[in-house]
Amino acid sequence: MKIVRADVIVTCPGRNFVTLKIVTDEGVYGIGDATLNGRELAVASYLRDHVCPMLIGRDPGRIEDTWQLLYRGAYWRRGPVTMTAIAAVDMALWDILGKVAGLPLYRLLGGASRDAVMVYGHATGRDLGEALERYAEHIEAGYQAIRVQCGIPNMRSVYGVAKSGGSYEPATKGAVEEQRWSTEKYLDFVPTLFAAVREKFGFDTHLLHDVHHRLTPIEAARLGKAVEPYRLFWLEDPTPAENQAGFRLIREHTVTPIAVGEVFNSIWDCKQLIEEQLIDYIRATLTHAGGITHLKRVAEFASLYQVRTGCHGASDLSPVCMGAALHFDLWAPNFGVQEYMGFPEPALEVFPHAWRFERGTMHPGEAPGHGVDIDEALAACYPYESAYLPVARLEDGTLWNW
Repeated sequence: MKIVRADVIVTCPGRNFVTLKIVTDEGVYGIGDATLNGRELAVASYLRDHVCPMLIGRDPGRIEDTWQLLYRGAYWRRGPVTMTAIAAVDMALWDILGKVAGLPLYRLLGGASRDAVMVYGHATGRDLGEALERYAEHIEAGYQAIRVQCGIPNMRSVYGVAKSGGSYEPATKGAVEEQRWSTEKYLDFVPTLFAAVREKFGFDTHLLHDVHHRLTPIEAARLGKAVEPYRLFWLEDPTPAENQAGFRLIREHTVTPIAVGEVFNSIWDCKQLIEEQLIDYIRATLTHAGGITHLKRVAEFASLYQVRTGCHGASDLSPVCMGAALHFDLWAPNFGVQEYMGFPEPALEVFPHAWRFERGTMHPGEAPGHGVDIDEALAACYPYESAYLPVARLEDGTLWNW
């Protein structure tokens, strides 16, 4: 069996997605997610211009060798564009392997380690009352784990809160949106949010929260210590992780569990964090961290240090990534939780899928491969729409971490 074609499909059924389709001479094909939010066309070009020509004529079953070729053979290693492109190829090749074997992906990885995958949803509110309403709706839907984000009094904008009360989507069409941020107002208010959640709903649900890289290590330590009575499942991305050693300061001051890694591209981004047990959950994704082949290495390395997985699963990753991630989650012995934000209905139509949601848990299904396909004719009805993620500035205008 040989690869005879590799096509890049860009579509926008509610938001932009990039999909790689690899076709063999026996008619078996696989698809992979190559979406990099706000930089989609950079990955599409990298694939079309540099990667796809290298795949023609190769044996699709040599997954490890192809991964090494695209990583080591490019000389310029790592980075979000390169690793997202590699991930798309890797995901598509595993999909082909599953179809040839007639087995779902999780069985190829070693079989299921659990019956279903616990997922967490997003309860967001423009104020405290609305956040509590959304939290109650998630409990009603059966979620066992819920992330809560809330507008901050006297602050014009905050990460993670939907503008109109619907689903949260940060990317905007046209000009780049500039948001304002106040660390002081945030730190003063957020413990109040968690206290209100626990007072109203008790401790029967896992409570999660995302700081989105907004704090310095000592500020994150202060927050972690302040919220210990509310027993968070995790505090996500409390500070930028370029300086991995900075997490030591957080660890020294609080026992609140820490999750990080949705922007990581390789095992090297989290090596020190894992080795020194400075985090509790690694949130790297299949799409942005080199695919199934590489994230499996990350998970196995993390398991040596009691660090569990908690893969990023925002709607800027396509249903293809969600399908593959659920197979990965079902296998990973050190699985913790999977993020699930849902998708616009047009996206679910463009990407027929075997995975299913049921009362706070998901299962990837038993279809061969990762169980997600693409309707190319329908995808063509949704052309790419330029959109940008926001940037954040402090109240005095200083550019800050979004």
